[in-house]
Amino acid sequence: MAQVEATTERIIAADADTVFDALADYKDVRGKVLTGHFSEYEVREGGDGEGTLVHWKLQATSKRVRDCLLEVSEPTDGQLVEKDRNSSMVTTWTVTPAGEGRSKAVVTTVWEGAGGIGGFFERTFAPKGLGRIYDELLQNLAAEVEK
Repeated sequence: MAQVEATTERIIAADADTVFDALADYKDVRGKVLTGHFSEYEVREGGDGEGTLVHWKLQATSKRVRDCLLEVSEPTDGQLVEKDRNSSMVTTWTVTPAGEGRSKAVVTTVWEGAGGIGGFFERTFAPKGLGRIYDELLQNLAAEVEK
């Protein structure tokens, strides 16, 4: 098995604190900015950053659905980490200033991929697919905070 990684980033016309606070708001904002690839969204504990427990299903392809139960932590300033209790998947959101009234949001997801030929295809295609999903999510986030 090999580690698989997908990274996407976007410059958003809002300050870093505003963007980070919106990302960390699982109670109100996060559910609104998710794409159609996410379903069964439910905040089970908390709802604002550190200590949140959130559930969703992520349908990356017509045949591939992940049932995710994510524990949220904030290890450093401007960073939100979602660890899936149901798999090896870890998603890290990092928001940093990018000039006057702008910020850079970077999302990186890593997981232990399958072995063999299935693993080859996963390492080749999954990062691109997940990148498209997160690009759309970041676009939705930008629309939400740039209002």
